[in-house]
Amino acid sequence: MEPAELRTARAVLSAPNETDVDAIFEACQDPAIQRYVALPSPYERKHAEGFIPIVAQHWAKESEYTWAVRADDDLAGVIALLADGDGAAEIGYWMVPRARGRGLLTEAARAVIDWGFSPDGGKLERIEWRSVAGNIPSARTARALGFRYEGLLRRAQVGNRGREDGWIAGLLATDDRMPQVWPVLERST
Repeated sequence: MEPAELRTARAVLSAPNETDVDAIFEACQDPAIQRYVALPSPYERKHAEGFIPIVAQHWAKESEYTWAVRADDDLAGVIALLADGDGAAEIGYWMVPRARGRGLLTEAARAVIDWGFSPDGGKLERIEWRSVAGNIPSARTARALGFRYEGLLRRAQVGNRGREDGWIAGLLATDDRMPQVWPVLERST
């Protein structure tokens, strides 16, 4: 499959390319991204360079769909759907610090979710969100997108700190996408 370009009111989502390498490398130095995203550590420029051809391969195999989120012609983040081949995928995302807190991620993720559930897009029935337990900003975004909190996965997330507890939430193509109550977020506010 050729990479799909998506547009929102404030962003263009398209496959990352060579012009994004410096911005991806810089973004992946951010401690929050390193804490919650499974990245090589230390993250070197060669990792950003190698990411671009891998994205193209995944699009071609229809195994993972990755977009660079661009706002005002600058890289604001990356969002992906990791397909399981059986009608489900996991959504993952990160945003550069200057793009956080403006609702841009929620806007971009809505476009990706719409594409994922579309018969002309990913043809998915279910999208999962997973994160290291305690990643409150990511959980708030997932809740705003209508994901239903499904529980704690003990020692299920593997990252730079080894195995950690994780949260999981799901969204079905038939769900209304209204924000739901998440017990873990109610305790954190």
